[in-house]
Amino acid sequence: MISPTILFNAVTGFIGTFQTFTTAFIMTEGGPNNASLFYGLYLYRNAFRYTRMGYACALAWILFLIILAVSAALLRSSSMWVYYETGGEGI
Repeated sequence: MISPTILFNAVTGFIGTFQTFTTAFIMTEGGPNNASLFYGLYLYRNAFRYTRMGYACALAWILFLIILAVSAALLRSSSMWVYYETGGEGI
């Protein structure tokens, strides 16, 4: 009965992993020799530090498509392991 909640947490957790920006930006701004340069920080740098807006837009679309594809795969595979109650015998 808890499997729909697990699915929701899996999808939102996956999306949340790609939103790692604040910690790396505030603490290290990419770190020594770009050791903590996450995708979001790389996108931010290209957009606002180097003013490559077109390239940053393309990076954002790639990020969107990756998140969309993995989220769709998670939701498609959920039919095998997520239990949805049908609601009753009269339907």
